[in-house]
Amino acid sequence: MKKLLLAGMYLLISNFIISQTQLSGKITDMQGRSLPGASVVLLETRQGTVADEQGNYRIAVARPGAYTLRASYVGFEETAVAANVAEDGGTVVLNVRLPERVLLLDVLTVQATRAGERSPFTYSSIGKAALESRNLGQDLPYLLDATPSVVVTSDAGAGVGYTGLRIRGTDPTRINVTINGIPLNDAESQAVFWVDLPDIAASTEDLQIQRGVGTSTNGAGAFGGTINLNTAKLHDLPYGEFSGTLGSFGTRKATVQFGTGLLFSPQSAVHSPESGVHSPQSSVHSPESAVSSPQPSGFSLDGRLSRIVSDGYIDRAGVDLKSFYLSAAWLGKKSALRANVFSGHEVTYQAWNGVPAQWVDDAKLRTFNVSGTEKPGTPHDNEVDDYTQTHYQLIFNRELTRNWNLNLAGHYTRGYGFFEQYKARQDLNADYGAVTCDTCPHISDVIRRRWLGNDFFGGTWALHFQKNNQRLQATLGGAWNQYLGEHFGELVWGQVLPGLPPNFRYYEGRGGKTDFNVFTKISNSFTPFLHGFLDLQYRRVGHDITGTDNDLREVRASADYDFFNPKAGLLLDVRDNATAYVSFAVGHREPNRDDFTDAPANARPQPERLYNTEAGFRLRQTKSTWSVNLYQMLYKNQLVLTGNINDVGAAIRRNVPGSYRLGLEVAGSVELSEKLHFDGNATLSQNKIKNFTEYVDNWDTGGQDALEHGTTDIAFSPNFMAFGKLRFQPFGQLELALSGKYVGSQFMDNTSNENALLSAYFVSGLQVRYAWKPAFAEEVSLNFLLDNLLGARYSSNAWIYRYTSASYDGRPDDPYTRFEGGNTYNLTGYYPQAGRNFLLGVAVKF
Repeated sequence: MKKLLLAGMYLLISNFIISQTQLSGKITDMQGRSLPGASVVLLETRQGTVADEQGNYRIAVARPGAYTLRASYVGFEETAVAANVAEDGGTVVLNVRLPERVLLLDVLTVQATRAGERSPFTYSSIGKAALESRNLGQDLPYLLDATPSVVVTSDAGAGVGYTGLRIRGTDPTRINVTINGIPLNDAESQAVFWVDLPDIAASTEDLQIQRGVGTSTNGAGAFGGTINLNTAKLHDLPYGEFSGTLGSFGTRKATVQFGTGLLFSPQSAVHSPESGVHSPQSSVHSPESAVSSPQPSGFSLDGRLSRIVSDGYIDRAGVDLKSFYLSAAWLGKKSALRANVFSGHEVTYQAWNGVPAQWVDDAKLRTFNVSGTEKPGTPHDNEVDDYTQTHYQLIFNRELTRNWNLNLAGHYTRGYGFFEQYKARQDLNADYGAVTCDTCPHISDVIRRRWLGNDFFGGTWALHFQKNNQRLQATLGGAWNQYLGEHFGELVWGQVLPGLPPNFRYYEGRGGKTDFNVFTKISNSFTPFLHGFLDLQYRRVGHDITGTDNDLREVRASADYDFFNPKAGLLLDVRDNATAYVSFAVGHREPNRDDFTDAPANARPQPERLYNTEAGFRLRQTKSTWSVNLYQMLYKNQLVLTGNINDVGAAIRRNVPGSYRLGLEVAGSVELSEKLHFDGNATLSQNKIKNFTEYVDNWDTGGQDALEHGTTDIAFSPNFMAFGKLRFQPFGQLELALSGKYVGSQFMDNTSNENALLSAYFVSGLQVRYAWKPAFAEEVSLNFLLDNLLGARYSSNAWIYRYTSASYDGRPDDPYTRFEGGNTYNLTGYYPQAGRNFLLGVAVKF
């Protein structure tokens, strides 16, 4: 019996082997030279192999039918070819010739700090066309409002001037931002002030938003999100463009852009950013039909000049923004050198105090601006923020070999400016340390300016390796950056300034910060469909603070931190058009300058730590794309406002031992018909602090009362938000889009107190775009945006301060005051956003 079974198994196996078809051939370049180690994959059966030393490969095919063979090799275009296997078996010979890839040296500029196609992280990419469609003068955060888990806000209420965004509830100081891989965050506050870079979107070719810790990057620690802008793109052909905008609240924008194209180039081939690797979803083609263009070479110059002005929705919240961008590039066969200079100058009337709580629901008073009103009579006309920031970048990319590439960059940023305030009835001695004679008057109205000057410089580097079969990719990179800041205040005018020199300097402090990091990223394909990712970063940060703070306290603080930030994950190609991923990442973040200068000597702030887990699924179909992502963000020692104050009454942040965010993100895009498309996303989350203690000022005793709240919601973290856009293209280049965004209720502080609730809101918009090609220009386009279509009355941001008093009710004296109950009151300022408003833009491209 045993012999019969063995004989039967032998016959079955023999029959199976005989019935199989051997798919074999040779992988070569276009000149017929062998490519040993080339990766070969049969997509339908998920079988893969590697070409031998002669470039030969062999794959067994069990069933007849139509198949797709994909071949790839470092430095060459990934190529997919059709293979037909007949029923009679035998051997099918299929030789594949790979065209040499044009290395896009400008792409190397951002490669080290971005998540790649095989990275198991959560990200969104936004291209030039999408940015242009919304760029009518509003700051960059408003152009990103449609991306998942993003909430934007504007001090002036119309998206121009001081604006900000949160990602998953994470505030701007925890979002890392780079331009061409170079840090943008202010080193001391760790925030990004988009008002300092007006119209930067016009010079941005594409950007990537990573949610969560993400991959290693340069600069301030990514503690909830990363935004990476790329302005380094080579334009082969000369171009010119003028665009202008008119809109509500006196909003006007004018932008002129130009490019010389590639000069002094012996090549006539056109260099296109789309000429990179063919995706697995690209159409199958004959390898002989693929012809690669040689790397272009030559010199190019690109520039932009912009001005944006607006009166703002809030009273006197006017802005005058000017900026320029200039980029010169030299491109050789194996190397590229680019020099960028871009600058912004902003003059913004202050609107950061918010609208008093008692007036925010009043149709006439909800645009009230308290700034400048301490001046008797008309408000002070120069209660402005006036700041200039100029960036210099030098970027070098080099293809060392087919497997190795190098990116080097040096940078310098100079910023300087002030904000001015009219202050009534100031005590020159107590408030400004001005020594006057005993009999001299010391109470006076004054105009003061608080100045900031800073220098930020350093370098970044990245060395990239890719194995011949492209299954192993590695990057070794890092950066060293130095920040030097000067803070000082001056009295520039006073009713009475006895014996004080002109522009009397009443405080002066300095801050220094050194930031060094080194990281390695390794991506390895264990099989053609299972990819692993490992990212290890070491970061060292040093603070050094000396001098006098603006409250006249002497401050001296120094601290050094060493952070190790590991990240790892897996990505699985479930099908040719579907991927699943999971990753775990650790992030650290150092305290801000204010955390040191405001903290009591016995309460030194500790660095924060974040453990971030991401798990998701992405599906790409012919007429739709979908993504689902689960995330968990566990914080240790997160710095939050608790109501604590220091000895001069300034609010300080304290470390809380445990807090977390847990959420689900869903996004999709569907082609409902040839002319109708829908894009949307939604986020459902919980955002909690465990065992939160609030400290409330007691105005009767002069002390503070501690209130235990247990588990509370993290401030400014809505549990639900959603966005949807329906696009209709009836004919040609006419497109109509109807959009809506819902942001759920959120708390202004960390107490979960219903008196601190910021109400949910829904904002809709209508956009109409039309483009045509006249004889005198390459394209003319009109762009009309009607924002807040339904006229919703809402506030996107607010602040709150709570106190108790049995003897004083501040409501009659202060419109910011509200009564909560018992002896508890709060002061609350809201940032109401504009009602129905419009922007109309025209662009002419040559």
